[in-house]
Amino acid sequence: MVASPQLSKGVGVRRRADVRLGREPRSAALVGAKRRVKGAETLPAEVLHISAESPDPVALRYAADLIARGNVVAIPTDTLYGLAADPFNLAAIEEIFRVKGRPEGRALPILVCSVEQAVLLARQAPPAFFKLARKLWPGRLTLILDASHRLPLKVTANTGRVALRWPDSKVACALIEETGGPVTGTSANVSGWRGCSTAGDVLKQLGNKLPLVLDGGKTAGAPTSTIVGLKGDRWEIVREGAVSAAAIEEAIQSADE
Repeated sequence: MVASPQLSKGVGVRRRADVRLGREPRSAALVGAKRRVKGAETLPAEVLHISAESPDPVALRYAADLIARGNVVAIPTDTLYGLAADPFNLAAIEEIFRVKGRPEGRALPILVCSVEQAVLLARQAPPAFFKLARKLWPGRLTLILDASHRLPLKVTANTGRVALRWPDSKVACALIEETGGPVTGTSANVSGWRGCSTAGDVLKQLGNKLPLVLDGGKTAGAPTSTIVGLKGDRWEIVREGAVSAAAIEEAIQSADE
């Protein structure tokens, strides 16, 4: 994913082709979408309804274009709503910390849509990673690995470690494919506040800080993902969640396929 210059903060973005041709987006989902800035008045984020099972390609392109320009977009996942941005764009990463009020000592998780994509973000994935990823992805399992030097240190909170997850979400995966690379996946809420399982919840907390919310309906919510740290032959559960310790142990002890 190539970082693009960031637009003036809060200004809505049209599809690249539509901008070139001087016309408005043609998807019904985009009709009537608000711009976030009208004179000196700040407006709420645009809300585009999108099917969780069959996401509208035009809405996805619209969101991907915003992300490519350095913006942060709220999207539904298989757990909670998350904040999607280009993890290679340092300005976009800084914007996430600003929007959430997130302490800079906390790393940002990244969403992928394939094992191969995850491997490119890791310095050297250990055998346990491949066993867990192939058996338990896509799903509610986050794996922490040594990060590739391609990632800005701020993504890892200067730890050199990155948290990766392949969500079981058609919207999230389709958006990743549309952007051409991984996106951030931190929860779409003010840091320390309750996570959001509806677009309405996101608007209440972050509505005046985001250009766009993709409304895919109510997400599953809890339990959130289990987080497993991997280092060489060692592994540990950093946070308990949807995937049990027994399932993790079974996957790691399984014979290589």
